[in-house]
Formats: sequence, C-alpha cells, structure tokens
Amino acid sequence: MILTCPWCGPRNIGEFAWLGESRVRPDPENATPEQWRAYLYLRENRAGVVSESWLHRAGCRRVLDARRDTRTNEVLDTSPPRRAS
Repeated sequence: MILTCPWCGPRNIGEFAWLGESRVRPDPENATPEQWRAYLYLRENRAGVVSESWLHRAGCRRVLDARRDTRTNEVLDTSPPRRAS
C-alpha cells in the first residue's frame, strides 16, 4: 500500500504509523467531561470510507490525514491534518 505524504510524496506504508480515526481535539477550556470521554475512548470503526491520522515516522515525522476505504484499503487522498476552528 502506498500513502502520499503531503511533504515527502508517495511512500510505502511501512514508513508510517496508523494513529486512528481523525478527530479534532476539544477545547480544553470549554470541553465537558462527556466531550473528553468521547474524544479519548469512542470510535466508529465502520466499514467504508473513513478519515484517519497517520504519522510519517520514517520520513518527515509529521502527522497527515488520509481518507481510506476500509473495505478495499484504497487510499482516496491525503492532506495535512485539519485544524479545529
């Protein structure tokens, strides 16, 4: 499987570490305990197209987002991580 790092270009999946589903971290100043619980522990784990975070551990060591179809392992696109707004 090939992932395209936004900074380094296409690379073998062996250079990356899977970090899980992409999520935006709650605001520490305003988050409720329920929001923290959902952020830390709850995952969808569904079949189909999912947004994931990956670490380019053997390259630039940056985190990137990837959209991947878990049924076929096809990587649809990659991008720098989204930011909380």
